[in-house]
Amino acid sequence: YHKARGHPTLYICGTDEYGTATETKALEEGISPKELCDKYAQVHAEIYEWFEIGFDIFGRTSTDQQKEIVQHIFRKLHENDYLIERTSRQPYCEKHKSFLADRFIEGTCPKCGYDDARGDQCDSCGSVDYEPLDLIKPRCKIDPDVTPIARDTRHIHLRLDKLQPKIEEWSKEASVKGDWSRNGKIITESWLKQGLRDRGISRDLKWGVPIPLDVFSTEHDREMYKDKVFYVWFDACIGYVSITANYTDDWARWWRNPDNVQLYQFMGKDNVPFHAVIFPGSQIGTGEKWTMLHHLSTTEYLNYESGKFSKSRGVGVFGNNARDTNVPPD
Repeated sequence: YHKARGHPTLYICGTDEYGTATETKALEEGISPKELCDKYAQVHAEIYEWFEIGFDIFGRTSTDQQKEIVQHIFRKLHENDYLIERTSRQPYCEKHKSFLADRFIEGTCPKCGYDDARGDQCDSCGSVDYEPLDLIKPRCKIDPDVTPIARDTRHIHLRLDKLQPKIEEWSKEASVKGDWSRNGKIITESWLKQGLRDRGISRDLKWGVPIPLDVFSTEHDREMYKDKVFYVWFDACIGYVSITANYTDDWARWWRNPDNVQLYQFMGKDNVPFHAVIFPGSQIGTGEKWTMLHHLSTTEYLNYESGKFSKSRGVGVFGNNARDTNVPPD
């Protein structure tokens, strides 16, 4: 629509490649995370091309630009005292001798009782406001016969509680000016009403943007964080910025230009908290000028037979299924 009107418009999308979902799928397929991402980035690109969707760029988050921009934002949050370290009890698999990141642990949702919830999100009630060890009867996804135990680990948290007044002020204005969809407003307001808590932004994983060690003053801390990476939902939304940076060296004209650029985003409602609370909070916390969310268009869950669409569980009808019908995309 905007391109047809002659407005300068940049239409971007891409594959969100880091995190536990990637490591889990790579284990299932017996390949490395990078090999998995190379494979599926091509699959996604081909499907969107078949649908004749005209992205200016369909990019990826496993790039040098992503690392550079994510680490820059992290350093600014550190400088502005919006980060805090916390020791927490995390699930640990004695069989595999490693901590189990969110999606490596499954169990019964503590909120609704759904018996196949993940450590980071329940596909039934949509809750993301619990910790992996809050799951009832937790089990290791790699080996369901193994019951995880709790061990101490130290992680960096984003102080959303400290940022809440600024996030709240921004969202009240943005949701009205940008005419957010009703469910997007309700989900955002619900998070703010119950009060934001600091949220972990690092994980015990290998596949991801590494924590920059130069922010730590002691060798002990540098050693502690040298094998940790950023939580995927801290860095995933920053992917929009880095994908733009892969498209043009003038990316700042789009992303550091709030007076002249409006950001429109489209998503399922389960992704609202990350786009309307956590990512804007990270932008605000840098103290820098950023182009922030203007219009939020949010869909309800898509149902398939007796359940909800789930990409991670392979439940539903997806782009490759549509393409394979040989029915023209239009």
